[in-house]
Amino acid sequence: MFAYASYVKSTIADMQDTAFRVEAASMQKKVALMILQKQKATMAIALSLANDKNLITVLEKKHMSADYYKDLISNFEKETLYKNVWINLVDNKGTSIYRSWSDLKGDNLLDIRDDLRHVFLTKKITYSISAGMFDLSIKSMVPIFKNDRFLGVLEVITHFNSIVKNLQSSNIGSVVIVAKEHNKQLKYPFTKLFINNYYVANIDAPKHFLEYLKTNGVEKYFNDSYKVENGYIVASYPIKSIELKDIAYFIMFKNTSALDNAHVDFFTFKWIAVFMLLGLSVLFIISNIVLIKNRKQKMYYRNILDTASNIVIINDGEKALDVNKTFFKYFYKYNDLQEFLKDYSCICDLFVKENGYLQSTMDSMYWIKYIIQNSDKMHKAKVKYLDKIYYFSISGALISQEKNHCAVVFSDITKEEEYQRELLELTIKDSLTGIYNRHYFDQKINDEISRVKRYKYPLSLIMFDIDYFKNVNDEHGHAVGDTVLIAYSQFISSLLRKTDIFCRTGGEEFIILLTYTTISEAQHIAEKLRHEVENYKKILPITISFGVTQYKEDESMQSVLKRVDDALYQAKESGRNKVVVLD
Repeated sequence: MFAYASYVKSTIADMQDTAFRVEAASMQKKVALMILQKQKATMAIALSLANDKNLITVLEKKHMSADYYKDLISNFEKETLYKNVWINLVDNKGTSIYRSWSDLKGDNLLDIRDDLRHVFLTKKITYSISAGMFDLSIKSMVPIFKNDRFLGVLEVITHFNSIVKNLQSSNIGSVVIVAKEHNKQLKYPFTKLFINNYYVANIDAPKHFLEYLKTNGVEKYFNDSYKVENGYIVASYPIKSIELKDIAYFIMFKNTSALDNAHVDFFTFKWIAVFMLLGLSVLFIISNIVLIKNRKQKMYYRNILDTASNIVIINDGEKALDVNKTFFKYFYKYNDLQEFLKDYSCICDLFVKENGYLQSTMDSMYWIKYIIQNSDKMHKAKVKYLDKIYYFSISGALISQEKNHCAVVFSDITKEEEYQRELLELTIKDSLTGIYNRHYFDQKINDEISRVKRYKYPLSLIMFDIDYFKNVNDEHGHAVGDTVLIAYSQFISSLLRKTDIFCRTGGEEFIILLTYTTISEAQHIAEKLRHEVENYKKILPITISFGVTQYKEDESMQSVLKRVDDALYQAKESGRNKVVVLD
């Protein structure tokens, strides 16, 4: 027993060290993914704003109203995770002519911004992380052209605070430190926070972690991937510039007591269970003292299960045999497993059928057998119970080969999944109208054309724009124009089928992708929309011109888009408020 206890103790210590290393790598991977996702989301915002045709006039006149983006930025703060979006407009000389967050303008940025010089040189869309005059920030830059003439750059700037806040939901505290060589550029430091002459880029950096770094020395955390000290895992992730130089460091802290120790608990449980089974085989020769010890060990096993923060289910390959207390925190209607099994034969009855998530049967195998045989893969389940949706990461292991007993652990990843979905929505939805944007349309039409070539079903397109929309903006102002776009987008959406893909591709320009729809059916839909819009007359009475066409076998995407655009052009040239069909 002494040798057994020593073995278990030694193994648990090794597993704990491994857990620290894996957790540090997970923290670094998580922040890297969040930074990349925010870069892409920031680029989606920049691409959407770059479609504003008024930017050409602004850049030519080198003047923009101070409150041009005021309402848009306010909506970002109210409706999204982006609480501090900055917008910068730079002319073709590199001079800032507008900053949404400051009255400062007229300064040339090419002298201090390597990433901006890169955009001016390549004339390509670029995102980067750089330290400027105000802050270390995530920047997405879109060149603006008029008839192939370069006019300047629209730049959308976001910060690290939403990433820091999201990491806090995983019990990770963060401090973003900028390398000292960039201090000379920080003329107007946004956070006004410094430790040991290092600028701190996240405005809500926890004071106790700032003091911790000040006391222990900031530099010692730059090069080490992670340390375990004073009850914390301290992991560092280098933030690189467009030239792949380390310009800042994302230093993360996680209390070791907050780690998910389910794997350690599971190991301990497994070996205790094995020990109990061996003890039962020689029960007839042992004394009552050993029997009492076995009972205590059973209680220990039960305590391990019930103190685990994740759901643990013991299964014999067909049905659940036991669950821990955490199970009933989620399925709160029931007091014990037997009550639950009266309503459901298995927890898999609550799995939502959706691509990318576990089902009760996977590759003709029962789901538990499938995850055990594919232990190298990540398994996720979407579970619906009463009016709630949960997302779980699931792992399993065989704890008794003789009895085919398995232990299955459900780890709650609901917050992470919901955050991923919110980010995805932000990249594919138009920020003003809420319908799909051009980026999403480009993706979907390519996908649908591939399917059409394979399955040979009809695919039609309707392109339209609002007649004389410029007059609406000129006579009533852009705020009323935006209200018209929002109201009529919602109204048209209500008239379309669920399978129709409705996108805003420009200022007042829209396109509808209709699967399994012939050109005559598409013409009928367009005529219905034209008539309904003409009679709607909410906000302002408007009319719409439509172009309609159908995809031809083996033609290119550019070909079908040009044809539907030509149809729309003919509709506008021949009097507007009409539908023109080109086949």
